[in-house]
Amino acid sequence: MDINELYQCFLLCDGVCTDTRNIKPNSIFFALKGDNFDANEFAQEALNKGASFVVMDNKKFVTDNEKMLLVPNALGALQHLAKYHRQQLGLPVIALTGSNGKTTTKELIHTVLSQKYNTKATVGNLNNHIGVPLTLLSFDEDTDIGIVEMGANHLNEIAILCEIAQPDFGYITNFGKAHLEGFGGFEGVIKGKSELYNYLEDNHKMAIANIDDPRQDAKTMTFSRFTFGQDNEANLTIDSYSAQPNATVTVNGVEITSQLTGIYNATNIGAALAFGTFFNVAIEDMKNAIAAYTPNNNRSQWVEQANAKILLDAYNANPSSMAAAITNFAQLDTTLSKVAILGDMFELGKESAKEHKQLIDNLQDTKLKEVYLIGLEFSKQQVESTTLSFYPTFETFIDALTAKQITLDGKQILIKGSRGMALERILKHF
Repeated sequence: MDINELYQCFLLCDGVCTDTRNIKPNSIFFALKGDNFDANEFAQEALNKGASFVVMDNKKFVTDNEKMLLVPNALGALQHLAKYHRQQLGLPVIALTGSNGKTTTKELIHTVLSQKYNTKATVGNLNNHIGVPLTLLSFDEDTDIGIVEMGANHLNEIAILCEIAQPDFGYITNFGKAHLEGFGGFEGVIKGKSELYNYLEDNHKMAIANIDDPRQDAKTMTFSRFTFGQDNEANLTIDSYSAQPNATVTVNGVEITSQLTGIYNATNIGAALAFGTFFNVAIEDMKNAIAAYTPNNNRSQWVEQANAKILLDAYNANPSSMAAAITNFAQLDTTLSKVAILGDMFELGKESAKEHKQLIDNLQDTKLKEVYLIGLEFSKQQVESTTLSFYPTFETFIDALTAKQITLDGKQILIKGSRGMALERILKHF
């Protein structure tokens, strides 16, 4: 089956699905394989649940030659179809990646541009080799601008995603110490994330760049770019950034205040304002959009429970984001006692011991008097301290909490750790 035939089948459908648990009527189902499953086995189930077509790559399970579309590789077909669809639509596509803040920045850009345009963006963090094609296939003829978040933990992944999405504009939030194991170290992170810049330069496309960040400034000097920052040479000059109490950006004397916390989120707002300015969104519309945006999904999200004010930032963590979150939390003005509950940082490879020890050393230099460190990696670096307490597992921490050895009621609390730690579970035990 050639791509045009597959595309015609796609156009007859109302959506794309890769999970039989979420089949919708008149969808096209792609039978993908994983390490422990082969969705070809569920092809007939997909049809029974309402799918109009199934794209599959194992002829052993083909029972309907009209509705079951046999291809050499179902994942490759999904990616090829997404690229082909993107080319047929011809709409402007924005791609963004980075070590920290990309999902929040994506949501802010989406919020700002939606004030003027019919904008569609990656849902949640579906930003990998499957999520990016699904995002592209969600765009339609009514979409004015598409926004695609790209995630990676190895070299060459961003390059592959760029070949599928073919972005016209790109933005990198930052280079940080994330996925060090997969990238082979910090220099590998820079190289891997910069694959977006390589695509933009090679294809004569445009970068949006934060020129207050020396690395982003240097990486984008050689090709077309639209810049923002506190430098007067920027295309969008930021008068000031603030984070007391909420992230605020001032542009041309207009103060734009969000419901986000942390100076790092002020920079994310700056990026959204740069995109909005480039696409001619009125400053008042941008201001209203930023003010109305509410963070969720455990990202810089304020939660009030048991008379405690909780900064829930438990979606993920790496040394860079952890350091920024701790610094911001320590600086917040409050009359409440402050508590930090921090979980292990994953995917650091051979750097794990060093990075956890460095964070412990830095914590002892802060004004935080009550810090709970959860996980084996932190426990391996345990030190005698009057302010730091170590718990090798989530369960041992909860045991101490339920035994009233730890009191969290009525305090201001930061909760942050890698996704695998799932520290948001703590809220159930207040």
